[in-house]
Amino acid sequence: MPAVTHIYKCDVKSDRELPLFLSKVRACFPSPADEYLDKKLDLNEFLIKHPAATFLVKVKGDSMIKAGICSGDILIVDRSLEPKDKRIVVAVINGEFTVKRVSKKRDKLYLVSENDAYAPIEIKEEMDFAIWGVVLHVIHSV
Repeated sequence: MPAVTHIYKCDVKSDRELPLFLSKVRACFPSPADEYLDKKLDLNEFLIKHPAATFLVKVKGDSMIKAGICSGDILIVDRSLEPKDKRIVVAVINGEFTVKRVSKKRDKLYLVSENDAYAPIEIKEEMDFAIWGVVLHVIHSV
């Protein structure tokens, strides 16, 4: 089961902006006109909507591979958002962090892996359980 190995507070005070090309990237030969640079993009502004409630977490494990989340990836997690059905969340179960998809069925709550090797976890009253935050973005190398 993917576990959270590190939690980092977002630092949005950076003034580092990256070049942004407004034309779309095609999977074919590029057009010479596509070399036109229009403006700069601040990734904090683009990826982080609620800075005080946003954290970066590092993942360990393989239970979310079908969702594109792999061991070593960094997740951008917003704690201010309401967890809804089918959203991917960081949850705490009996003191351990995990990354799963929320599923509500017939008044029952489940945390579901995106790997067939892992069974869904039914959340029961006797469990120490909390949804810590909602995953908005995944950062990984290609």
